[in-house]
Amino acid sequence: MGRTLIHGAVIVTALEDASIPNGYLIIEGNRLAEVGSGEYTGTTEGFDRVIDAKGKLAMPGLINTHGHAAMTLLRGYADDLPLQTWLEDRCWPIEAKMTDEDIYWGTQLAILEMLKGGTTTFTDMYFSMDRVAEAAKESGIRACLSRGIIGFPPDGEKKLAEAISFSKEYHGQANNRITVTFGPHAPYTCPPDFMKKVVSASEELNLPIQIHLSETAREVAECVEQHGVSPIKLMEELGVFNRPTLAAHCVHLSDEDIEIMAKYDVRVAHNPDSNLKLGSGIAPVLKMLEKGLTVGLGTDGAASNNNLDMFEEMRMAAMLHKGVNQDAIAVSAFKALEMATTDGARALFLEESLGTLQAGALADVLLLDIEQPHFYPRHNMIAHLVYSAGSRDVTHVFVDGELVVEDRKVLTMDEQQIYAEVQRVCERLYAE
Repeated sequence: MGRTLIHGAVIVTALEDASIPNGYLIIEGNRLAEVGSGEYTGTTEGFDRVIDAKGKLAMPGLINTHGHAAMTLLRGYADDLPLQTWLEDRCWPIEAKMTDEDIYWGTQLAILEMLKGGTTTFTDMYFSMDRVAEAAKESGIRACLSRGIIGFPPDGEKKLAEAISFSKEYHGQANNRITVTFGPHAPYTCPPDFMKKVVSASEELNLPIQIHLSETAREVAECVEQHGVSPIKLMEELGVFNRPTLAAHCVHLSDEDIEIMAKYDVRVAHNPDSNLKLGSGIAPVLKMLEKGLTVGLGTDGAASNNNLDMFEEMRMAAMLHKGVNQDAIAVSAFKALEMATTDGARALFLEESLGTLQAGALADVLLLDIEQPHFYPRHNMIAHLVYSAGSRDVTHVFVDGELVVEDRKVLTMDEQQIYAEVQRVCERLYAE
């Protein structure tokens, strides 16, 4: 790690609803040492890299708060199906055939897509997590990883043991780029007694929990039928919310559910594209925000979204809730940007300066090419980022102070090898 100067850029810090029309950034090691307005007037001696960013916009890296990275291998295979059919009849049979090596290459493909699109932090709930961690470490991306746990016999206990072992080995690796949470899949795949064991492990190792909750109306109805309460209330009763918890989806919530979540400061991963594509519904995000909940954005896996584009999720989050609430100010452009950056860091229980451009913050930085028609006229660059920009505008990506994408080329990965290996893997998985 060295010193990098980026100068001449429009800067969006994500700290306020405004941009710096001309400024500079200094990266020292893995942190931002200085974020300044105006021309840089100091000497360039002593810098290992100087980037003239005229015609570019600098912003924080995007944070994807929910996904299943290796499900890139299922992209386009199970479209236009409801969640339970999609999951049980199409996804699970293919996943049962996946090897550790398959998951490694599927994760490589996901990370390649995310880095090229400006995602610098992602979370993953899946299996073979040591290979996922390996892919993350090699690529330079920041990752919050969970060994997904389904608690039914005969191997529920084995999966919990694997999660505990993985947590002990990998939490804090790669200069703390790799963090770990416990990942019980959902209330309908982790019975109450088993869920209590997950809570105990989380408490013992002092690690958060992430879980799918209230994704579909069917899930909620079956939980009420079996347990007499909603999934949210059940998690409260089982002590899950006594631990720091990230709840993915949260589409079908009652007002009581939201009150419970606010009481325990449950964080939310909102996945608008995936929820729409699977026909699951639209999460009551405005109600959550009004109660002070932290809501980050996620893509979910590429099997239920088909891309891992966080710019799309930002735009959808801003547009969707305006429409369903018939309120043009329901989720502003700046709030959508916060959801994809600063609120994403909070949702993953990461350092809160992550997702901002300020002195002392971890240096996860994007540069976008704004010398393009959709960035003119220059009325409001934050609005342009949310409503006009796309992942293909990203030219440079720094993660933890390291340049990992330069002029749209990922420096830490072999793009052509990844394509070839993924094609080889899928020819075997889908041969039967």
